[in-house]
Amino acid sequence: MEQLVGVHHHHSSSSSLSPRTPSPTHPLPHLLRLPSSSNRLRPPDHPHSSHPVSKLLRVTPPFFLVLLAAVYLLASFTIFSSPAASLRPSKNRPKLLLPMPAPSPPPPDLFELHGGRIRAWITNVGATVTSLLVPDNNGVLGDVVLGFDSLDPYQYSLAINNPPNTLHGGFKGFDKIIWEVAEYVKGENPSITFKYYSKDGEEGFPGDVSVTARYSILASTTLKLEMEAIPLNKATPISLAQHTYWNLAGHNSGDVLAHTVQILGSQITPVDETSIPTGEMMPVSGSPFNFLTETTIGSRIDQVPGGYDHNFVIDCGEVKSGLCHVAKVTDPSSSRVLDIWADAPGVQFYTGNFLNGIVGKGGAVYGKHAGLCLETQGFPNAVNQPNFPSVVVQPGEKQGSFQDEVKDIVGMETDGGLWDGTEYGGEVGENNHMNPRNSRVFLVTMSPTHTR
Repeated sequence: MEQLVGVHHHHSSSSSLSPRTPSPTHPLPHLLRLPSSSNRLRPPDHPHSSHPVSKLLRVTPPFFLVLLAAVYLLASFTIFSSPAASLRPSKNRPKLLLPMPAPSPPPPDLFELHGGRIRAWITNVGATVTSLLVPDNNGVLGDVVLGFDSLDPYQYSLAINNPPNTLHGGFKGFDKIIWEVAEYVKGENPSITFKYYSKDGEEGFPGDVSVTARYSILASTTLKLEMEAIPLNKATPISLAQHTYWNLAGHNSGDVLAHTVQILGSQITPVDETSIPTGEMMPVSGSPFNFLTETTIGSRIDQVPGGYDHNFVIDCGEVKSGLCHVAKVTDPSSSRVLDIWADAPGVQFYTGNFLNGIVGKGGAVYGKHAGLCLETQGFPNAVNQPNFPSVVVQPGEKQGSFQDEVKDIVGMETDGGLWDGTEYGGEVGENNHMNPRNSRVFLVTMSPTHTR
């Protein structure tokens, strides 16, 4: 999604008016001369002048001119220092207000949420979870989120966008921008709240949108993400999603093909040759997409060209605190279990098909299928499919009260950020609005099946 965010119009304009042609250069004007009839300028041998007068005239002009110049300067000073009443500034005249410079963006930073048995590190770059430490069945902490040692890579995309579609909110979605930290609470109930103001035209999306993302640790092993987007002046498509790459065996443990996955969705939205949903809904029964019961990822992935990257329609059979149970992931080697609860209509299951040797934390190399994503979301391409739940949100409405809970293991990281942005008739819209509420909650609960 682009959300999203969301990023500005770049207009170019041309004019048919040609530049003005400079007028020809005028020659310097001739020096003006006083009329020859002036006695003061007559030569001394003029027949009508006498010598005494001539002597007087020789002395008088310089003195008279000096006096005249002094009077002129005094008059000029008086005129300029005492303007007419109509030209004098009024005491009540409004002051000229100069435009204020745009505030500089906040610097990239990293924040820790430490609660109970899990510890999360989250950056304001893309509101991204960079690390999540969770114990295994022996109580040993392990980082279950793919990521980087520094914040620089999170500000760049790992891949080009998805022509001809808009993927992850565009070239600079919400996962690439630096969010404002509105609140940071430490202690027993740690949380951090990020805010971003997406301007009209950012990445081509209409309207100004106010976006909020709040992470909190609710219990010893539960991380909650609440996302909300409110259009301020124009209807706009919004679908907020969380895009962490998970590997419950540890971010540096290889691929996730041995993980078991259960997705509580009995249908998927089939895609065309450009991976865009066609508007149909296909039952998963009898297909390699059937994860209604726990199934090893690698057992049937070879039956899906390229790997899994599909939107599942959530059945919402089990509900807790208004959230539907979306998925469950288990790593047999560590006995870590990840449960996801959310209020979105769909979830994108992605098996890291395009990871290709990216160097991550501690020098770990992330190859194909090194991580998996479960992105709760509105349906991709919903703006072009009237039978899909609408992702268009009206001004003043909320989208994305999407709670994602991860139990026993919570991690949220993306192709560079938490937010992939808004999707506008394109592939996976990481800023997809599932319904006009504009709010999403994502709950992740992590817990080892056996704890020492």
